[in-house]
Amino acid sequence: MDSNKTKNVAKLSVFTIAIMNVTAVVSLRGLPAEAEYGLSSAFYYLFAALVFLIPTSLVAAELASMFANKEGGVFRWVGEAFGKRLGFLAIWLQWFQNTIWYPTVLTFGAVSLAFIGMNPTHDMTLADNKIYTLIVVLVIYWLATIISLKGLGWVGKVSKIGGLVGTIIPAALLIIFGIYYWVSGGQIQMDLSGSFWPDLAKLDNLVLASSIFLFYAGMEMTGVHVKEMDNPSKSYPKAVFVGAFITVIIFVLGTYSLGFIIPQDNINLTQSLLIGFDNYLKYLHLSWLSPVFAIALAFGVLAGVLTWVSGPSKGLLVVGKAGYLPPFFQKTNKLGVQSNILIIQGCIVTVLSLLFVVMPSVQSFYQILSQMTVLLYLIMYLLMFAAAIYLRYIMKDAPRDFRIGKKGNFLMWIIAGVGFLGSLLAFVLSFIPPGQISTGSNAVWYGVMFGGCIVFVAVPFIIYALRKPSWKDTESDIQPFHWEK
Repeated sequence: MDSNKTKNVAKLSVFTIAIMNVTAVVSLRGLPAEAEYGLSSAFYYLFAALVFLIPTSLVAAELASMFANKEGGVFRWVGEAFGKRLGFLAIWLQWFQNTIWYPTVLTFGAVSLAFIGMNPTHDMTLADNKIYTLIVVLVIYWLATIISLKGLGWVGKVSKIGGLVGTIIPAALLIIFGIYYWVSGGQIQMDLSGSFWPDLAKLDNLVLASSIFLFYAGMEMTGVHVKEMDNPSKSYPKAVFVGAFITVIIFVLGTYSLGFIIPQDNINLTQSLLIGFDNYLKYLHLSWLSPVFAIALAFGVLAGVLTWVSGPSKGLLVVGKAGYLPPFFQKTNKLGVQSNILIIQGCIVTVLSLLFVVMPSVQSFYQILSQMTVLLYLIMYLLMFAAAIYLRYIMKDAPRDFRIGKKGNFLMWIIAGVGFLGSLLAFVLSFIPPGQISTGSNAVWYGVMFGGCIVFVAVPFIIYALRKPSWKDTESDIQPFHWEK
């Protein structure tokens, strides 16, 4: 009787999973990039949801249900299909793209802090100051690293509060402000006579659009909850589509709200969200609240970083202890925190942050690192989609609590195939310099994009080639792949 009660309580509803998906994905910092596109931004959000968000969610759910009792995550998924080398590449990229992501998200945090002042002109000048931004990024990041090394239990609570205060509430208010501004006769800056369909002839216009894929990244993490649902074969797809619908609505309405009050020519990738709030609050005669919103958004960023500084590196540590990283990287402190990986991670973030010195502006730095993050993350997703299809053939009899399609592999080919092709398209487009913002010379852009991809992808292969039997921790409990038995 008690066990049945426990079992019933543990089950998650369609709506609960849907909201968990929304919470995992929604972030406000990328809205200005898409506000560049006016009405057609809705097309990009919808397109990316159909070819990436939904396929990622469904494919990850099947893979997670296949290996629910085996450690490794994407390392396990890809490794079971294509071997240890590519499995290690996948987990490496999942970790490393987060490392590149930190300077970009902290740039947004630094800009938010700059808007705490009451003089918008001075705030914008400070926000675009490279030295100020560099100092804030490094101070906050290393502070978060130090806290993570201490293994403080309250970090989780801070992240939850930060998600509510710094993302959910501001997103809701931004949309409400935009609707009120529209219906009350405010001067709409967006060209409402424009087309829903974008100008696909200009490839450089698609670069910022490809960054939407990064907005939706991370959905593979929610697939682990598929076992916690009643009738997951029906319930989970419903949750995915409901979550995707809510996410798209939030992004579209949030983007439109910024476009309503900021002229397209004045949109700034790092500042426009704060400027949008400032303009709305001025319209509502509530300018005194501007510092409150700035602090809330900054707190949301900092809380998120505090959580993510240590999170992704834990997966790398688990794989590293299985013999894939030198003992130096496996070292933990007395609290079991992966200390050396965090230190190395911090050094990489510091070096990347120094790109402020050579980039023409804060927003150019923001964009170039954002695109690098997209490129590396998409390689991991390409491996994941390909693995899901291949595993249908080499592990066709493996139990799956959630399966795409009741019989046969046709639907898996469609879903994973669309995800693969969508990711490949975004990957190719991400190499093209954006036409909307200045990123310096095209030579620097291509050098960073191509050079970064080659170097960051080559590193795990080099590490794998140099590995030694002595690297394996005797206490590692990662189970062998199915083809090793």
